[in-house]
Amino acid sequence: MSFLKKYIRFELKLFFFIAFFGLVIACVENTSNKEIAEATTIETEAIPTLIEPSQEFKDYWYRGKAEITSYKLEQARYGEMRDGNAVLIYVTEDFLPNIQVKADRQNAKNVPILKLNATKNFNTGIYPYAIMQSTFYPVSNNRHAIKISSSMQEWCGHVYAQLNNRNQFEIGSHSYFEGEADQNLKLDKAILENELWTQLRIDPKSLPVGNIKVIPSLEFTRLKHKTIKAYAAKAKISQGVYTLSYPELDRILTITFNPEFPYEIEGWEESFKSGFGSNAKMLTTKATKSKSIKTAYWGQNSNADESLRKELDLE
Repeated sequence: MSFLKKYIRFELKLFFFIAFFGLVIACVENTSNKEIAEATTIETEAIPTLIEPSQEFKDYWYRGKAEITSYKLEQARYGEMRDGNAVLIYVTEDFLPNIQVKADRQNAKNVPILKLNATKNFNTGIYPYAIMQSTFYPVSNNRHAIKISSSMQEWCGHVYAQLNNRNQFEIGSHSYFEGEADQNLKLDKAILENELWTQLRIDPKSLPVGNIKVIPSLEFTRLKHKTIKAYAAKAKISQGVYTLSYPELDRILTITFNPEFPYEIEGWEESFKSGFGSNAKMLTTKATKSKSIKTAYWGQNSNADESLRKELDLE
């Protein structure tokens, strides 16, 4: 009997020991999993209810082709006017809202976006400038752009900036200038000048008007070495012309577009002071529409396809 009692006591101790040890392991695993989840979760803006685009929009944009439009460019830089070209490339694609890149495959969580790649090329004396801005804007037209990036290359060096739309706007900026260098900042959300170019193509009537706060294009803030932030602006729209004025920046942007769908951009003007110090003077950058085509350019990369550049007046 004494042996039996000892055996039962041993079994009970063993049971409680195993139960306690299992509980500890579970807690550790739960904590570890929680830490991993927190480390890999990207805080993002709450996604609004999806607004379905019109059939007219689908018929034009969901045909597996991009719209490419070239413009004759007269660019103000260093107090003088420079000849060059600009190109606006619009195309729809699926976007991953969390990591904010193009989706490789279909998924219910993908966000349909209208992407704009806007390029400029011009020379300043001996050396060339190449500028590109990319905007990823939801076709639902009910929230800010998910992502914007800008790069600029010239012989002195290059600069790059990227804005991600999460709980706030998160911006990373890199420059070869000492005063700008590597920066990371967060901004409260405001209207983005970059997104207006895509919002216009979806519904110009939705463009903001009146006295507003706007974050200027990433191209402008880098070319003029201005702080990336929201500035007071006044916006108005009339007869296919959208005008955005920044009193503090002494700058006016005017976009001319076709008031009928698909609201093609016919050209734009941007007036601001160009040059250095007291010698700076008001000049106006102008872009005038040249040619436009719809094509699946990503597959047209052979030497024979260079003829399309001539078609766009880029050669």
